[in-house]
Amino acid sequence: MNEIIDADFCVTWQSPVFVRIGNGMRERLDSPDAALAALLHRWPSSYGSEYEVAKRRCVDAIASHGSPELARRAFVEAAVAAKLRA
Repeated sequence: MNEIIDADFCVTWQSPVFVRIGNGMRERLDSPDAALAALLHRWPSSYGSEYEVAKRRCVDAIASHGSPELARRAFVEAAVAAKLRA
């Protein structure tokens, strides 16, 4: 009587972050997963220390080794440093 329960746990933030990357539409990011995807695949080419910290904090939050809200704060700081519009 072995049962496999497939559960998808996703860490979310208490409040979303809104950014506009490049000429794209305004996006709502609700989690470290979404923020990390934006950082890795669509971020402007000018990376800075804020970018590196945000990546690390998001990975930590996804792996349950860090605070999701700390990851959110680091992502916001990276977005401000990259001059992304909300």
